[in-house]
Amino acid sequence: MSRDAPVIPHTAEMPAPAIAAPPAEQLSTFDAVNYQLDRAARLLGLSAETQVGLKTPFREVMVELPLRRDDGTVRTYHGYRVQHDNSRGPMKGGLRYHPSVQLDEVRALASLMTWKTAVVDIPFGGAKGGIDCDPAELSPRELEHLTRLFVSRLHRLIGADEDIPAPDVNTNAQVMAWIVDEYAKYHGFTPGVVTGKPLQLGGSAGRLSATGRGVAVIAERALADAGGALRGATVAVQGFGNVGSWAAHSLAALGARVVAVSDVRGGVHRRDGLDVDALMRGAAQTGRLDGEGLERLTNDELLALDVDVLVPAALEDAIRADNADAVRARLVVEGANAPVTPAADARLEARGVTVVPDILANAGGVTVSYFEWVQNTQRYRWSAARVDEELVRTLSAAYDDVRSAAREFGVPLRVGAFVLAMRRVAEATTLRGG
Repeated sequence: MSRDAPVIPHTAEMPAPAIAAPPAEQLSTFDAVNYQLDRAARLLGLSAETQVGLKTPFREVMVELPLRRDDGTVRTYHGYRVQHDNSRGPMKGGLRYHPSVQLDEVRALASLMTWKTAVVDIPFGGAKGGIDCDPAELSPRELEHLTRLFVSRLHRLIGADEDIPAPDVNTNAQVMAWIVDEYAKYHGFTPGVVTGKPLQLGGSAGRLSATGRGVAVIAERALADAGGALRGATVAVQGFGNVGSWAAHSLAALGARVVAVSDVRGGVHRRDGLDVDALMRGAAQTGRLDGEGLERLTNDELLALDVDVLVPAALEDAIRADNADAVRARLVVEGANAPVTPAADARLEARGVTVVPDILANAGGVTVSYFEWVQNTQRYRWSAARVDEELVRTLSAAYDDVRSAAREFGVPLRVGAFVLAMRRVAEATTLRGG
Protein backbone atom coordinates (compact mmCIF):
# COMPACT_ATOMS: atom_id res chain seq x y z
CA MET A 1 0.00 0.00 0.00
CA SER A 2 1.47 3.37 -0.93
CA ARG A 3 1.87 6.31 1.40
CA ASP A 4 -0.74 8.06 -0.76
CA ALA A 5 -3.42 5.70 0.53
CA PRO A 6 -3.62 6.28 4.29
CA VAL A 7 -5.51 4.02 6.61
CA ILE A 8 -9.03 5.24 7.35
CA PRO A 9 -9.91 4.68 11.01
CA HIS A 10 -12.70 2.27 11.78
CA THR A 11 -16.00 3.89 12.71
CA ALA A 12 -19.33 2.61 13.91
CA GLU A 13 -20.93 3.90 10.69
CA MET A 14 -18.64 1.73 8.55
CA PRO A 15 -18.42 -1.73 10.16
CA ALA A 16 -15.77 -4.17 9.06
CA PRO A 17 -17.15 -7.00 6.91
CA ALA A 18 -17.91 -10.28 8.59
CA ILE A 19 -15.52 -13.18 8.23
CA ALA A 20 -16.67 -15.73 5.73
CA ALA A 21 -17.06 -19.39 6.60
CA PRO A 22 -14.08 -21.63 5.82
CA PRO A 23 -13.56 -21.11 2.10
CA ALA A 24 -13.99 -23.51 -0.74
CA GLU A 25 -10.85 -25.12 -2.10
CA GLN A 26 -11.09 -23.35 -5.45
CA LEU A 27 -9.97 -19.99 -4.05
CA SER A 28 -7.15 -18.37 -5.99
CA THR A 29 -3.85 -17.99 -4.15
CA PHE A 30 -4.42 -14.25 -3.74
CA ASP A 31 -7.96 -14.77 -2.43
CA ALA A 32 -6.65 -17.35 0.04
CA VAL A 33 -4.21 -14.78 1.45
CA ASN A 34 -6.97 -12.19 1.65
CA TYR A 35 -9.19 -14.64 3.53
CA GLN A 36 -6.58 -14.69 6.29
CA LEU A 37 -6.33 -10.89 6.21
CA ASP A 38 -10.11 -10.61 6.62
CA ARG A 39 -9.98 -12.78 9.74
CA ALA A 40 -7.31 -10.59 11.29
CA ALA A 41 -8.93 -7.32 10.20
CA ARG A 42 -12.19 -8.32 11.86
CA LEU A 43 -10.41 -8.83 15.18
CA LEU A 44 -8.67 -5.47 14.85
CA GLY A 45 -11.89 -3.66 13.94
CA LEU A 46 -10.44 -2.23 10.72
CA SER A 47 -12.81 -0.47 8.37
CA ALA A 48 -13.68 -1.83 4.95
CA GLU A 49 -11.66 0.97 3.34
CA THR A 50 -8.64 0.14 5.45
CA GLN A 51 -8.88 -3.52 4.51
CA VAL A 52 -9.03 -2.68 0.82
CA GLY A 53 -6.02 -0.41 1.17
CA LEU A 54 -3.95 -3.02 2.98
CA LYS A 55 -4.75 -5.65 0.37
CA THR A 56 -4.17 -3.51 -2.72
CA PRO A 57 -0.68 -3.70 -4.28
CA PHE A 58 1.32 -0.51 -4.71
CA ARG A 59 2.38 -1.48 -8.24
CA GLU A 60 2.13 -4.46 -10.59
CA VAL A 61 4.46 -4.85 -13.57
CA MET A 62 4.51 -7.36 -16.41
CA VAL A 63 7.18 -7.31 -19.11
CA GLU A 64 7.59 -9.32 -22.30
CA LEU A 65 10.94 -11.09 -22.61
CA PRO A 66 11.74 -12.34 -26.13
CA LEU A 67 14.70 -14.71 -25.80
CA ARG A 68 16.77 -15.93 -28.74
CA ARG A 69 17.47 -19.56 -27.98
CA ASP A 70 20.74 -21.29 -28.75
CA ASP A 71 19.14 -22.97 -31.77
CA GLY A 72 18.24 -19.58 -33.28
CA THR A 73 14.52 -19.67 -32.48
CA VAL A 74 12.86 -16.94 -30.43
CA ARG A 75 10.52 -17.60 -27.51
CA THR A 76 8.78 -14.90 -25.53
CA TYR A 77 8.59 -15.33 -21.76
CA HIS A 78 6.70 -13.16 -19.28
CA GLY A 79 8.31 -11.45 -16.32
CA TYR A 80 6.38 -10.18 -13.31
CA ARG A 81 7.11 -7.93 -10.35
CA VAL A 82 4.42 -7.04 -7.85
CA GLN A 83 5.35 -4.39 -5.30
CA HIS A 84 2.77 -4.66 -2.58
CA ASP A 85 3.57 -2.21 0.22
CA ASN A 86 6.23 0.34 1.12
CA SER A 87 4.82 1.87 4.29
CA ARG A 88 7.53 0.36 6.53
CA GLY A 89 10.48 0.63 4.16
CA PRO A 90 11.80 -0.57 0.78
CA MET A 91 9.89 -3.46 -0.72
CA LYS A 92 11.49 -6.89 -0.48
CA GLY A 93 10.84 -10.27 -2.00
CA GLY A 94 12.11 -13.20 -4.00
CA LEU A 95 12.38 -13.81 -7.72
CA ARG A 96 11.31 -17.27 -8.91
CA TYR A 97 11.77 -19.01 -12.26
CA HIS A 98 9.04 -21.60 -12.83
CA PRO A 99 6.63 -22.44 -15.68
CA SER A 100 3.63 -21.88 -13.39
CA VAL A 101 4.53 -18.29 -12.52
CA GLN A 102 1.61 -15.98 -13.23
CA LEU A 103 0.28 -12.69 -11.91
CA ASP A 104 -2.16 -13.97 -9.30
CA GLU A 105 0.49 -16.17 -7.69
CA VAL A 106 3.06 -13.36 -7.64
CA ARG A 107 0.47 -10.94 -6.25
CA ALA A 108 -0.33 -13.31 -3.40
CA LEU A 109 3.32 -13.94 -2.55
CA ALA A 110 4.08 -10.21 -2.60
CA SER A 111 1.29 -9.68 -0.09
CA LEU A 112 2.68 -12.45 2.11
CA MET A 113 6.07 -10.72 2.07
CA THR A 114 4.50 -7.54 3.45
CA TRP A 115 3.10 -9.44 6.42
CA LYS A 116 6.23 -11.55 6.84
CA THR A 117 8.55 -8.55 7.14
CA ALA A 118 6.11 -6.96 9.58
CA VAL A 119 5.92 -10.11 11.72
CA VAL A 120 9.69 -10.16 12.23
CA ASP A 121 9.68 -6.36 12.56
CA ILE A 122 12.31 -5.50 9.98
CA PRO A 123 12.01 -2.21 8.04
CA PHE A 124 10.84 -3.61 4.71
CA GLY A 125 7.62 -3.91 2.78
CA GLY A 126 6.62 -6.75 0.48
CA ALA A 127 7.26 -7.61 -3.16
CA LYS A 128 7.65 -10.70 -5.33
CA GLY A 129 8.60 -11.47 -8.91
CA GLY A 130 9.19 -14.22 -11.38
CA ILE A 131 9.54 -15.40 -14.95
CA ASP A 132 7.39 -18.18 -16.42
CA CYS A 133 10.34 -20.28 -17.59
CA ASP A 134 11.77 -23.68 -16.75
CA PRO A 135 15.49 -23.19 -16.03
CA ALA A 136 16.09 -26.91 -16.64
CA GLU A 137 15.25 -26.29 -20.32
CA LEU A 138 17.59 -23.32 -20.68
CA SER A 139 21.34 -23.31 -21.23
CA PRO A 140 23.48 -21.18 -18.89
CA ARG A 141 23.79 -18.56 -21.66
CA GLU A 142 20.04 -18.49 -22.20
CA LEU A 143 19.35 -18.20 -18.47
CA GLU A 144 21.82 -15.36 -18.06
CA HIS A 145 20.47 -13.46 -21.06
CA LEU A 146 16.88 -13.88 -19.86
CA THR A 147 17.84 -12.56 -16.42
CA ARG A 148 19.66 -9.56 -17.87
CA LEU A 149 16.75 -8.81 -20.20
CA PHE A 150 14.37 -8.84 -17.23
CA VAL A 151 16.59 -6.39 -15.31
CA SER A 152 16.98 -4.11 -18.32
CA ARG A 153 13.20 -3.69 -18.43
CA LEU A 154 12.72 -3.35 -14.68
CA HIS A 155 15.80 -1.51 -13.40
CA ARG A 156 14.02 1.83 -12.88
CA LEU A 157 11.63 0.20 -10.44
CA ILE A 158 14.10 -1.71 -8.24
CA GLY A 159 16.99 -0.60 -6.06
CA ALA A 160 18.43 -0.71 -2.56
CA ASP A 161 15.98 1.95 -1.36
CA GLU A 162 13.04 0.93 -3.56
CA ASP A 163 12.62 -2.82 -4.12
CA ILE A 164 15.19 -5.53 -3.37
CA PRO A 165 14.84 -8.95 -5.08
CA ALA A 166 16.32 -12.15 -3.66
CA PRO A 167 16.58 -15.85 -4.61
CA ASP A 168 13.45 -17.98 -4.61
CA VAL A 169 12.33 -21.11 -6.44
CA ASN A 170 14.91 -22.05 -9.11
CA THR A 171 17.03 -18.93 -8.61
CA ASN A 172 20.26 -18.67 -6.68
CA ALA A 173 23.34 -16.57 -5.90
CA GLN A 174 24.51 -16.73 -9.52
CA VAL A 175 21.24 -15.23 -10.76
CA MET A 176 21.59 -12.47 -8.17
CA ALA A 177 25.16 -11.83 -9.39
CA TRP A 178 23.87 -11.31 -12.94
CA ILE A 179 21.29 -8.86 -11.60
CA VAL A 180 23.96 -6.90 -9.70
CA ASP A 181 26.07 -6.65 -12.86
CA GLU A 182 23.21 -5.70 -15.19
CA TYR A 183 21.86 -3.13 -12.73
CA ALA A 184 25.35 -1.60 -12.47
CA LYS A 185 25.25 -0.74 -16.18
CA TYR A 186 22.48 1.75 -15.44
CA HIS A 187 23.14 2.85 -11.85
CA GLY A 188 26.74 1.98 -10.97
CA PHE A 189 27.84 -0.83 -8.67
CA THR A 190 25.08 -1.16 -6.06
CA PRO A 191 25.34 -4.50 -4.27
CA GLY A 192 22.30 -3.71 -2.09
CA VAL A 193 19.99 -3.97 -5.11
CA VAL A 194 19.57 -7.67 -4.32
CA THR A 195 20.27 -10.02 -1.45
CA GLY A 196 21.34 -13.63 -1.56
CA LYS A 197 24.42 -12.64 -3.60
CA PRO A 198 27.75 -14.48 -3.62
CA LEU A 199 30.01 -13.44 -0.76
CA GLN A 200 32.46 -12.00 -3.28
CA LEU A 201 29.85 -9.44 -4.38
CA GLY A 202 28.64 -8.37 -0.96
CA GLY A 203 26.61 -11.37 0.12
CA SER A 204 26.20 -12.37 3.74
CA ALA A 205 27.45 -15.37 5.65
CA GLY A 206 24.52 -17.59 6.56
CA ARG A 207 22.16 -16.38 3.83
CA LEU A 208 22.06 -19.68 1.92
CA SER A 209 20.91 -21.65 4.95
CA ALA A 210 18.89 -18.89 6.61
CA THR A 211 15.34 -19.93 5.71
CA GLY A 212 15.89 -23.55 6.69
CA ARG A 213 17.75 -22.54 9.83
CA GLY A 214 14.83 -20.32 10.77
CA VAL A 215 12.35 -23.17 10.29
CA ALA A 216 14.32 -25.19 12.84
CA VAL A 217 14.47 -22.29 15.33
CA ILE A 218 10.71 -21.78 15.14
CA ALA A 219 9.95 -25.52 15.29
CA GLU A 220 12.00 -25.81 18.47
CA ARG A 221 10.05 -22.96 20.09
CA ALA A 222 6.66 -24.34 19.01
CA LEU A 223 7.45 -27.83 20.30
CA ALA A 224 8.56 -26.40 23.63
CA ASP A 225 5.26 -24.53 23.91
CA ALA A 226 3.45 -27.81 23.32
CA GLY A 227 5.37 -29.41 26.17
CA GLY A 228 7.75 -31.33 23.94
CA ALA A 229 11.35 -31.08 22.85
CA LEU A 230 13.02 -31.07 19.46
CA ARG A 231 15.75 -33.45 20.58
CA GLY A 232 14.52 -36.93 19.69
CA ALA A 233 11.40 -35.67 17.90
CA THR A 234 10.56 -37.29 14.56
CA VAL A 235 10.40 -35.00 11.52
CA ALA A 236 9.34 -35.34 7.88
CA VAL A 237 10.29 -32.68 5.33
CA GLN A 238 8.50 -32.35 2.00
CA GLY A 239 10.73 -30.57 -0.48
CA PHE A 240 14.50 -30.87 -0.59
CA GLY A 241 15.47 -27.66 -2.34
CA ASN A 242 17.31 -24.90 -0.54
CA VAL A 243 14.70 -24.45 2.20
CA GLY A 244 13.85 -28.10 2.80
CA SER A 245 17.41 -29.41 2.75
CA TRP A 246 18.72 -26.76 5.15
CA ALA A 247 15.66 -27.17 7.37
CA ALA A 248 16.34 -30.91 7.58
CA HIS A 249 20.05 -30.25 8.23
CA SER A 250 19.32 -27.69 10.97
CA LEU A 251 16.64 -29.84 12.62
CA ALA A 252 18.99 -32.82 12.69
CA ALA A 253 21.76 -30.64 14.12
CA LEU A 254 19.41 -29.67 16.97
CA GLY A 255 18.81 -33.31 17.80
CA ALA A 256 15.65 -34.13 15.84
CA ARG A 257 15.32 -37.46 14.03
CA VAL A 258 14.58 -36.65 10.39
CA VAL A 259 12.89 -39.82 9.14
CA ALA A 260 11.74 -38.74 5.66
CA VAL A 261 12.51 -36.16 3.00
CA SER A 262 11.26 -35.78 -0.56
CA ASP A 263 11.60 -33.84 -3.78
CA VAL A 264 9.34 -33.55 -6.82
CA ARG A 265 10.04 -37.20 -7.79
CA GLY A 266 9.21 -38.64 -4.38
CA GLY A 267 11.19 -39.29 -1.25
CA VAL A 268 13.09 -41.59 1.04
CA HIS A 269 12.23 -42.87 4.50
CA ARG A 270 14.11 -44.51 7.33
CA ARG A 271 12.47 -45.08 10.69
CA ASP A 272 15.75 -44.78 12.60
CA GLY A 273 16.57 -41.47 10.93
CA LEU A 274 18.29 -40.32 7.75
CA ASP A 275 21.83 -39.10 7.22
CA VAL A 276 20.74 -35.67 6.02
CA ASP A 277 24.23 -34.44 5.20
CA ALA A 278 24.86 -37.48 2.99
CA LEU A 279 21.55 -36.89 1.21
CA MET A 280 22.48 -33.24 0.62
CA ARG A 281 25.84 -34.25 -0.87
CA GLY A 282 24.19 -36.86 -3.06
CA ALA A 283 21.48 -34.49 -4.27
CA ALA A 284 24.11 -31.88 -5.13
CA GLN A 285 26.07 -34.41 -7.18
CA THR A 286 23.28 -36.36 -8.90
CA GLY A 287 20.16 -34.28 -8.43
CA ARG A 288 18.42 -37.24 -6.81
CA LEU A 289 17.54 -38.48 -3.34
CA ASP A 290 18.95 -41.96 -2.92
CA GLY A 291 20.87 -44.21 -0.57
CA GLU A 292 21.30 -47.78 0.56
CA GLY A 293 18.69 -49.24 2.88
CA LEU A 294 16.21 -46.42 2.37
CA GLU A 295 12.52 -46.99 1.74
CA ARG A 296 11.02 -45.09 -1.19
CA LEU A 297 7.76 -43.21 -0.67
CA THR A 298 5.57 -40.72 -2.51
CA ASN A 299 4.99 -37.14 -1.45
CA ASP A 300 1.45 -38.02 -0.39
CA GLU A 301 2.80 -40.85 1.75
CA LEU A 302 5.31 -38.52 3.37
CA LEU A 303 2.58 -36.04 4.30
CA ALA A 304 0.68 -38.86 6.01
CA LEU A 305 3.57 -40.17 8.14
CA ASP A 306 3.02 -40.45 11.89
CA VAL A 307 5.66 -37.91 13.00
CA ASP A 308 5.95 -35.17 15.59
CA VAL A 309 6.75 -32.43 13.08
CA LEU A 310 5.84 -32.07 9.41
CA VAL A 311 7.61 -29.40 7.35
CA PRO A 312 5.97 -28.74 3.96
CA ALA A 313 8.81 -26.93 2.19
CA ALA A 314 7.96 -27.38 -1.49
CA LEU A 315 5.38 -25.27 -3.35
CA GLU A 316 1.96 -23.81 -2.54
CA ASP A 317 -1.15 -25.89 -1.80
CA ALA A 318 0.65 -29.08 -0.77
CA ILE A 319 -1.89 -29.74 2.01
CA ARG A 320 -5.45 -29.34 0.80
CA ALA A 321 -8.95 -30.28 1.88
CA ASP A 322 -8.61 -33.62 0.08
CA ASN A 323 -5.50 -34.74 1.99
CA ALA A 324 -5.53 -32.73 5.23
CA ASP A 325 -7.24 -35.50 7.17
CA ALA A 326 -4.38 -37.85 6.29
CA VAL A 327 -1.86 -35.61 8.09
CA ARG A 328 -0.90 -37.28 11.38
CA ALA A 329 1.79 -34.88 12.57
CA ARG A 330 1.07 -32.96 15.76
CA LEU A 331 2.88 -29.86 14.52
CA VAL A 332 3.04 -28.48 10.96
CA VAL A 333 5.74 -25.86 10.33
CA GLU A 334 5.31 -24.15 6.96
CA GLY A 335 8.69 -23.99 5.23
CA ALA A 336 7.17 -23.07 1.86
CA ASN A 337 4.93 -20.11 1.14
CA ALA A 338 1.22 -20.97 1.45
CA PRO A 339 1.64 -24.77 1.53
CA VAL A 340 -1.61 -25.23 3.49
CA THR A 341 -4.84 -24.00 1.89
CA PRO A 342 -7.41 -22.21 4.08
CA ALA A 343 -9.79 -25.14 3.78
CA ALA A 344 -7.08 -27.56 4.91
CA ASP A 345 -6.05 -25.17 7.66
CA ALA A 346 -9.58 -25.27 9.06
CA ARG A 347 -9.56 -29.08 9.06
CA LEU A 348 -6.21 -29.24 10.83
CA GLU A 349 -7.31 -26.65 13.38
CA ALA A 350 -10.47 -28.62 14.12
CA ARG A 351 -8.35 -31.71 14.82
CA GLY A 352 -6.05 -29.84 17.19
CA VAL A 353 -3.04 -29.82 14.88
CA THR A 354 -0.86 -26.76 15.49
CA VAL A 355 0.18 -24.98 12.29
CA VAL A 356 3.02 -22.46 12.45
CA PRO A 357 2.32 -20.09 9.52
CA ASP A 358 4.73 -19.34 6.71
CA ILE A 359 4.97 -15.64 7.54
CA LEU A 360 6.67 -16.66 10.78
CA ALA A 361 8.16 -20.09 10.11
CA ASN A 362 10.07 -19.30 6.91
CA ALA A 363 10.98 -15.71 7.74
CA GLY A 364 14.62 -16.59 8.37
CA GLY A 365 15.49 -15.90 4.74
CA VAL A 366 14.17 -12.35 4.65
CA THR A 367 15.64 -11.72 8.10
CA VAL A 368 19.18 -12.55 6.96
CA SER A 369 18.46 -10.70 3.71
CA TYR A 370 17.88 -7.68 5.91
CA PHE A 371 21.20 -8.32 7.63
CA GLU A 372 22.87 -8.53 4.20
CA TRP A 373 21.26 -5.23 3.17
CA VAL A 374 22.47 -3.62 6.41
CA GLN A 375 26.00 -4.88 5.74
CA ASN A 376 25.89 -3.47 2.21
CA THR A 377 24.69 -0.13 3.57
CA GLN A 378 27.35 -0.07 6.27
CA ARG A 379 30.09 -1.39 3.95
CA TYR A 380 30.98 -3.73 6.80
CA ARG A 381 30.80 -7.52 6.86
CA TRP A 382 29.45 -9.46 9.84
CA SER A 383 30.81 -12.79 11.02
CA ALA A 384 28.77 -15.97 10.53
CA ALA A 385 28.43 -16.23 14.32
CA ARG A 386 26.94 -12.74 14.55
CA VAL A 387 24.51 -13.44 11.71
CA ASP A 388 23.27 -16.61 13.42
CA GLU A 389 23.02 -14.92 16.80
CA GLU A 390 20.97 -12.07 15.36
CA LEU A 391 18.78 -14.51 13.41
CA VAL A 392 17.91 -16.55 16.47
CA ARG A 393 17.25 -13.40 18.50
CA THR A 394 15.01 -11.85 15.84
CA LEU A 395 12.98 -14.99 15.16
CA SER A 396 12.58 -15.79 18.85
CA ALA A 397 11.24 -12.29 19.48
CA ALA A 398 8.87 -12.65 16.52
CA TYR A 399 7.60 -15.99 17.85
CA ASP A 400 6.94 -14.39 21.24
CA ASP A 401 5.05 -11.52 19.58
CA VAL A 402 2.91 -13.86 17.46
CA ARG A 403 2.14 -16.09 20.43
CA SER A 404 1.13 -13.05 22.49
CA ALA A 405 -1.19 -11.80 19.74
CA ALA A 406 -2.73 -15.26 19.36
CA ARG A 407 -3.36 -15.51 23.10
CA GLU A 408 -4.69 -11.96 23.29
CA PHE A 409 -7.43 -12.76 20.78
CA GLY A 410 -7.80 -16.47 21.50
CA VAL A 411 -6.92 -17.50 17.95
CA PRO A 412 -4.47 -19.89 16.22
CA LEU A 413 -0.93 -18.78 15.48
CA ARG A 414 -1.73 -17.99 11.84
CA VAL A 415 -4.42 -15.49 12.75
CA GLY A 416 -2.23 -14.09 15.51
CA ALA A 417 0.57 -13.53 13.01
CA PHE A 418 -1.71 -11.67 10.62
CA VAL A 419 -3.15 -9.59 13.46
CA LEU A 420 0.35 -8.59 14.53
CA ALA A 421 1.47 -7.80 10.98
CA MET A 422 -1.63 -5.87 9.96
CA ARG A 423 -1.49 -3.78 13.12
CA ARG A 424 2.13 -2.82 12.41
CA VAL A 425 1.53 -1.99 8.75
CA ALA A 426 -1.65 -0.05 9.49
CA GLU A 427 0.08 1.97 12.20
CA ALA A 428 3.01 2.80 9.92
CA THR A 429 0.70 3.86 7.10
CA THR A 430 -1.34 6.07 9.43
CA LEU A 431 1.75 7.70 10.88
CA ARG A 432 3.10 8.55 7.43
CA GLY A 433 -0.16 10.25 6.57
CA GLY A 434 -0.73 11.52 3.07
